[in-house]
Amino acid sequence: MRSARRVAVLGALLGLACAPGCSDPKPPAAPPPPPSAAPAPAPEPAAPEDPRYTGDLDALEGRGVLRILVPQQLQPDRLPRGDLSLDYERRLAAGFAEAAGLKARIIYLPRYAELLPALLDGRGDLVVARLTVTPERRRQVAFSLPLQLVREQVITRADDATLKLPPQLAGRKLHVRASSSYFQTLTELRARVPGLEIVPADETLDTERLLQRVAVGELDLTLADSDIAAEVQRYQPGLRVAMPLTEARPVAWAVRPDAPELLRALNAYLEKTMVRGGADQAYREDLDGLARRKLLRVLTRNTPTNYFLHRGELAGFEYDLMRAFAKRHGLHVQLVVPPAREDLIPWLLAGRGDVVAASLTPTPARDRSGAAFSRPYDYTGRVVVGRLGDKPLEGPAALAGRRLAVRRSSSYWVQLSKLAEQGVALELQAVPEEMETEEILDRVARGEYDLTLADQRIVDLELTYRDDLRTLLALGEPVPKVWAVHPENRALHQALDAFLSEEYRGTFYNVTRNKYFKSPKRIRSAALESPARTGTLSPYDGLVRRFAGQYGFDWRLLVAQMFTESRFDPRARSWVGARGLMQVMPRTGRELGFRDLEDPRSGIHAGVKYMSWLEQRFEPGLDRETRLWMSLAAYNAGLGHVQDARLLARELGLDPARWFGNTETAMGLLSRPEHARKARFGYCRGTEPVKYVLDIRERFEAYRRTAQ
Repeated sequence: MRSARRVAVLGALLGLACAPGCSDPKPPAAPPPPPSAAPAPAPEPAAPEDPRYTGDLDALEGRGVLRILVPQQLQPDRLPRGDLSLDYERRLAAGFAEAAGLKARIIYLPRYAELLPALLDGRGDLVVARLTVTPERRRQVAFSLPLQLVREQVITRADDATLKLPPQLAGRKLHVRASSSYFQTLTELRARVPGLEIVPADETLDTERLLQRVAVGELDLTLADSDIAAEVQRYQPGLRVAMPLTEARPVAWAVRPDAPELLRALNAYLEKTMVRGGADQAYREDLDGLARRKLLRVLTRNTPTNYFLHRGELAGFEYDLMRAFAKRHGLHVQLVVPPAREDLIPWLLAGRGDVVAASLTPTPARDRSGAAFSRPYDYTGRVVVGRLGDKPLEGPAALAGRRLAVRRSSSYWVQLSKLAEQGVALELQAVPEEMETEEILDRVARGEYDLTLADQRIVDLELTYRDDLRTLLALGEPVPKVWAVHPENRALHQALDAFLSEEYRGTFYNVTRNKYFKSPKRIRSAALESPARTGTLSPYDGLVRRFAGQYGFDWRLLVAQMFTESRFDPRARSWVGARGLMQVMPRTGRELGFRDLEDPRSGIHAGVKYMSWLEQRFEPGLDRETRLWMSLAAYNAGLGHVQDARLLARELGLDPARWFGNTETAMGLLSRPEHARKARFGYCRGTEPVKYVLDIRERFEAYRRTAQ
């Protein structure tokens, strides 16, 4: 019976990859669900007591489970600027398990180097990770079809123009992790270039972080796969590819060599469902072509309205709407970010994206561009914005003699120009095209610009965080917000309009819109309560003491953090979905082994364990107090944003090994486009983690004075 079932499953999977015109005496099998529609598998942390077993597909069918080994990734690798969504490969693997009639079980391993040993000793059945296929690895495991082809390249600074050939590497230092395939490549090269020095890098530093350190001159050289190097050069122009060291090599998944039927079924599934086409590949497909590719390339901008990273999760009004549309059609979202806002429609028409979702308002120039626009998905008023102390303006005539800063290509410029033509003696100030409205508002608040014109919804979002701006005048009628598509992609256009017709002002739409533009997000301050004479700080002191002792923290610091996170409410939920007393994101909780975050014991344990994980991501050379402040900032905003701030601090001549007055200062600058563009994790409202750390430190000092 089991053998017959295995034949049926294999037949269905192999039938998916059958070339056009091939015959099959049986009715065609139903296609597998698209990876984006496959439910995310329930992750479970690896444990020493997990049973170890091996076997091919028939043995897995007998157990009903496919164990998928992945590297633990509590934080994303980067902000997607031309990448697929962060969990694409895991969902692809879950889709394979479902198509094969198996339950996917994710097993997280803390170190990349543990993946293949765990596979070979029977702790898992499939490695889903970025594995470069090398001769040494081929001798150990069997690899799937390539997910992509890459070359290992020597990377240097852009101003290092002399380095072109391998012999010139003599006397140079190449920094790579000893566990990586790069180390093996360099070891073989050293036989031909004896003066080459290989420097083992810290195993906690991934390739992109090493590249960033090369860019600022902290390290001499490093190696990177061609696709990683190209991605980093999108936001870090201070790098140059010096030379390739290998031919194109595949990146793939791995199974044990004694599981040929599992590999055969996996390859059949990948052949049918794997995304084709990279971010830089120009093509135009209508909805049916996108369905074959299972990919929707969304042209957008990294802003708090469109999309950004918060606590390791992608968020943003445009992103959430696009993700819902893509999910309905079985597509993956690939975010593509052009250099400037004015490039969005040209890139669309050139085939570098499928839809523009970036808070566009129709203008005569955009109408003449040749793009087609969706029905409106939102309407927003326009307001003139000044500083907090400014007096309200009595009508448009009061703008006479005032200077309004806006982008020349924006619909704001069009609206204000019409007002000037009607006789209002206002002055228009053109700002750089890459400057987003949020940055203009920030400069108005700082007094660098007099006034600006902005969408009411953008101002509403800003005012949920800050209190140094003021709306002075409502100007004109509400304007529509639309998406843009290529005019020949009629089916995609119709599908977008149908989606908006169904969702506009519905429950999902209203909840999503209110989440970003209405929910208060500022970290509210509160007076420091005096704890009782018994030293009780919270209803959960006992639990906090226990886990603080287990992970080596001062329990009073954790109580101060808990108050800031949830006000001691175990059922608290944040605007992005963080839960429980320590406001842990559900995905993070699952990877750490916790599901019920609203249970005080689980919620506190998850938060403290996550704080410990964050602290271990910083080099041991930092003093403990600095690691604590940086870990708190990472808990609030995400580890990647803190690492970006440290790199920026180094560029500004500040000390990245100190928080207060140094990394803290750089953190506050990550909302500025000139810095966010070069940051690996993009835009960050850095004032929030700065205030978060200060609030916790203040409360912690009070608790230390009153509780032992």
